[in-house]
Amino acid sequence: MKIKRIAIDTHPDNTAFLLREAKGYSPEQFQALRKLEIGNGSVSILATLAIVDDARLLEPGTIGLGEQAFRRLGLPEGSEVTFRQAPVPHSLEHVRRKIDGDSLDDADIREIIQDIAAYRYSPMEIGAFLVACAGFMTTHETLALTRAMADAGRRMRWGADIVVDKHCIGGIPGNRTSMIVVPIVAAHGLTMPKTSSRAITSPSGTADTMEVLAAVDLAEDKLISVVEQEHAVLAWGGRVNLSPADDILITVERPLRIDTFEQMVASILSKKLAAGSTHLLIDIPIGPSAKVRSKREGVRLRKLFEYVGHKLGLVLDVVFTDGSQPIGRGVGPVLEARDVMAVLRNEDDAPADLRDRALMLAGRVLEFDPALVGGRGYARAMELLGSGEALAAMERLIDAQGRRTEVLEPGIHQHETLSPTAGRIAAIDCHLIARIARLAGAPMDKGAGIDLLRKVGDQVRQDEVLYRIHAHSETGLVYARELASTTSGYTVTP
Repeated sequence: MKIKRIAIDTHPDNTAFLLREAKGYSPEQFQALRKLEIGNGSVSILATLAIVDDARLLEPGTIGLGEQAFRRLGLPEGSEVTFRQAPVPHSLEHVRRKIDGDSLDDADIREIIQDIAAYRYSPMEIGAFLVACAGFMTTHETLALTRAMADAGRRMRWGADIVVDKHCIGGIPGNRTSMIVVPIVAAHGLTMPKTSSRAITSPSGTADTMEVLAAVDLAEDKLISVVEQEHAVLAWGGRVNLSPADDILITVERPLRIDTFEQMVASILSKKLAAGSTHLLIDIPIGPSAKVRSKREGVRLRKLFEYVGHKLGLVLDVVFTDGSQPIGRGVGPVLEARDVMAVLRNEDDAPADLRDRALMLAGRVLEFDPALVGGRGYARAMELLGSGEALAAMERLIDAQGRRTEVLEPGIHQHETLSPTAGRIAAIDCHLIARIARLAGAPMDKGAGIDLLRKVGDQVRQDEVLYRIHAHSETGLVYARELASTTSGYTVTP
């Protein structure tokens, strides 16, 4: 049959389309497992089957491929291919053993991850594997999982002896420190290729916020040239196939709300290892509504990072930070980008908490430089920010990646949430603030989000504005306003 490109985005899955009424085959024979192996003898992919009843979408003698499947197969439209029922992966036997409570060895886990990266697993089978691992996973299994995930995709190699990176485990709205740390470190001269995923459950990720200023969907050769030219990059990692199994696992983890420490460590370290990092700073915010709720949990997570990282040859520095409230004022891509640039420009009204945290983290990263006198990292970071060298590095990076010509603004539809009483702000629920911003449309709607006008410790009067919700659609504003009116996320004590 000939392949036809179907303009349907089925990310992250490969999807193939067959006519129900066709000669030479019966679609029903393929529907039991719903997986097809499609190829021409030299290249092949596995794809989930979807049946088409409208002959206007597919002609007889053609098999349709969604955008992802067409790109991954890599053949021109109209090429001749054959297809067959995809065989059941042998590695599913290892998953069944894990469900029964067995510990898996390196070879078992490697085979599972290779099959997941090749799209041989259905979402249900991936879910079974994740739930089994969430029930019990040894540190050795975590190490094996991390190594297998890093090896399943592209591995970047850089010419520098020291390649630094920084990662926050997330959960704190507005914590966009990477976009300040990277230009500071680049201005110093260390290599820092920062690749990030897009937001999945948060109002914005580093890639979403950087996209307000510049292109982040960079092809591999473009990404490499930017790093060679500017010592750094702030890009979306999904384009360069770094730890692709992790991207697939995440699509199942998030709806199931599976976020164990073991899977978190494997996800983060496999991405950094694949990106070519040698030295890594891990930021673990601790707070009542953060991912890590207590110092005790933080210590356990830190030790797991250290065990796996050291076994993989990474130099790790793990720091605990305050996760009790959002960082900066903006929550959402445009508003967060505004805060980042205000810090880099040394504006008087730049968010002090964002500036201070970014300087602390940049200082810790700079301490990886053996040429820098020990303890000088923070002072060097302050010098590079204060002198404007960090801003200049950021402007060069934006130009190198491709400056956005359109200036994006906060959403024109607004709603102000008022304090129900006079008093002192005692707490802000990070999780709830993130939910409100996402209901407003962030991160897909770049201008949607929340402008935080008051923070923990501030005194407020009754009916004073706590925060302003922005949205580009009236519907998004309605959804966000409804949740904010039910519970604002702020605790105000008399």
